[in-house]
Amino acid sequence: MAIAPPPSGPSAEDEAMILEVVRDLVRERVAPRAADIDDKGEFARDIYKLFAENDLLGVPFPAEYGGVGGSFLTYVKVVEEVSKACASSGLMIAVQELGALAIIIAGSDEQKRRYLPKISSGEYIAAYALSEAGSGSDAAGSMRTRAEKKGDTYVLNGNKVWITQGSVADVITVFAVTDPDKGPNGISAFVVEKTFPGFKVGKLEKKMGIRGSPTCELIFENCEVPAANMLGPEGTGFKTAMKVLDKSRPGIAAQALGIAQGALDYAANYARERMAFGKPIGQQQGIQFMLADMRVEVEASRLLLYEAARKCDESSPDLTLWAALAKLKAGDTAMKVTTDAVQILGGFGYSTEYPVERMMRDAKITQIYEGTQQIQRLVIARSLVGKGAGSNGSAKN
Repeated sequence: MAIAPPPSGPSAEDEAMILEVVRDLVRERVAPRAADIDDKGEFARDIYKLFAENDLLGVPFPAEYGGVGGSFLTYVKVVEEVSKACASSGLMIAVQELGALAIIIAGSDEQKRRYLPKISSGEYIAAYALSEAGSGSDAAGSMRTRAEKKGDTYVLNGNKVWITQGSVADVITVFAVTDPDKGPNGISAFVVEKTFPGFKVGKLEKKMGIRGSPTCELIFENCEVPAANMLGPEGTGFKTAMKVLDKSRPGIAAQALGIAQGALDYAANYARERMAFGKPIGQQQGIQFMLADMRVEVEASRLLLYEAARKCDESSPDLTLWAALAKLKAGDTAMKVTTDAVQILGGFGYSTEYPVERMMRDAKITQIYEGTQQIQRLVIARSLVGKGAGSNGSAKN
């Protein structure tokens, strides 16, 4: 079922229709595949195709560039719904948006028309390459990938690491140093296609969680990128990267919230059915208190996330703060709630036959990528006491 772009902006009815489609697809197609996706550790192209055919990849993209034109709030709810069943599948939607955000933010109309329709439709898989081996949270100060202009071409040399979907991506937003003497103001952004000479995929990471989402090294050896593929003026790449993080962090918060809600739902249902000492364990006060605390943390995270999403829709000046608040709270909630869900299931929770074990492994990354929890705290502190408190870097992409 394709989702038609709203003629005059998204409405409550549009959002309800989209979420109904998502819930049906998750129940019928995604949830039954989740354990197998994790076990095989492969990019689930059938799920990606399913999302593309139902226009879910295009939800946050402007309608004028081939997207659905949905609100950012609708987008995070879509990621949340999918992540309740499969965090790797939810990440497909989140990273498709992440890979396109720099084009949406800094791209020319020509660049947007060239790339966004193919990304929103799913014809192109997108990725985002900021981090390097020595440049995680310190994304600007330690970047080593260089881009030198030669005529109408920039020649890129260097490596990027921890690149989500990098091994399957058709287009990647890549950040490189164009002027090493200017610090953050010497970094530029480029759209790199996998077919460009000098582009190679390096090693694939073996990970604790989100195993169905490939994470890899990207290698640039005299990679030739047309000057027309630079996003914005030379030297504005780092500013673009920070604007991207403001809108990508809520997407990761949505993934974290979905994981937490999925774990809570499973644990609560288990507690209603599992008998011990002559009654369901959900009637034991110790379990009840755990479930109550889990519910509080999930709902608090949801309120923060939805407010951050509204800030995105409004292009609010305090978006950076709200993105950090949502990402920090939702990531910590995902880790705590999934850990408690495993505890409630006891020995069964530790078994791979039950989904909460996978959810616990998947949850951990939400405290690390798109800026570690420590970076989020620095961003929040900076809003209170000034910019000397820290940076807005990213620990992993």
